[in-house]
Amino acid sequence: MKKYFIYVGGLLAVIIGALTFQQVNKLSQPEYALYYQEPREIKPFKLTDHNGQLFSKKQLNGKWSLVFFGYTSCPDVCPTTLQNLGFIYDELKAISANSQVLLVSVDPKRDTQEKLSQYIAYFNAEFIALRGGHEVLFPFARNMGLMYAISGEGEDYLVDHSASIVLVNPDGNIAAIFKPEQAVGKVPSIDSDKLLSDYQKIVALY
Repeated sequence: MKKYFIYVGGLLAVIIGALTFQQVNKLSQPEYALYYQEPREIKPFKLTDHNGQLFSKKQLNGKWSLVFFGYTSCPDVCPTTLQNLGFIYDELKAISANSQVLLVSVDPKRDTQEKLSQYIAYFNAEFIALRGGHEVLFPFARNMGLMYAISGEGEDYLVDHSASIVLVNPDGNIAAIFKPEQAVGKVPSIDSDKLLSDYQKIVALY
């Protein structure tokens, strides 16, 4: 009888331990982002930052990078997204001190280095704006799982682009994509609380 109780007790302990592990593991998984358990490789690229310095894949190493594609003439999505990232930047840094926010301009014709420098500083002095020709931007955007397209004619053309934010891990590979919430009559935007929640989980899983 004593052996029976020991056996049953041991079995219950194993079951409870397994259930607890599953629950903890489930809670640690990102809930909202498109998370890649096997990070996607980013191919080598060369862009220029808003200070005129070379920015390549090397500058992604050792950092958690939140990458957003946009442009300074964007009427709604870009300023909203960058403003929201500015609001939570201290919280992002609290989760991981090596966090950085990158704006990749999809309008190299109008977004000069000087213009980008003035624009990005408005949101946060630590944010980095990047530019390059379309011959570099198109393959880079595709590699990141995003797309953009120019619409309209003349100087007042618009650039259609994704409102998603790509998260790159310290190895320089894509860890996740945060997608915006769509609502009729509202600017597509990413919920900051959800982003912070998943960001903390992804960093912890790294």
